[in-house]
Amino acid sequence: MAPPVDEALPMTVALPPRKPMAAARRVSLFEREIRVGLSSAAVEILFQLASILSEGAREDGGYFGSTMVTIDLARAAALVSDPCDASTVRRVADLIAGDHRVRERARAIAAAEADRLAGSPLGRAQIDLRVRTSGHHLHIDVDVEAPKT
Repeated sequence: MAPPVDEALPMTVALPPRKPMAAARRVSLFEREIRVGLSSAAVEILFQLASILSEGAREDGGYFGSTMVTIDLARAAALVSDPCDASTVRRVADLIAGDHRVRERARAIAAAEADRLAGSPLGRAQIDLRVRTSGHHLHIDVDVEAPKT
């Protein structure tokens, strides 16, 4: 049986003794940060799942056309550990804006498609690239314009 408690006395709880804070005697030469980017494997997966749609023709001696690279991220669900939802698609689109590997690959696809549609190599072409999303779909729109040769 527990000893009787005098309810007139306030009950106090003993806290464990505090540990002293460590003094910083040395500092690091390096500042560390966490960066998020697309992995090399992700770039490969994205382009393996891509559908390519191109249109264009020679006009007045030049070439005008566009290529749309469409990636349905839901199709990647079995291949990646991240959720393949609309918010992930938006995040991937944001990362593509700064990823030279994806941009150069999309430009190379568009240039090859333009050469195919023109019937011969175009040489130096001006290429503009835009990225947008629609639900689970990522769209890389590439406009190609080649001057008269």
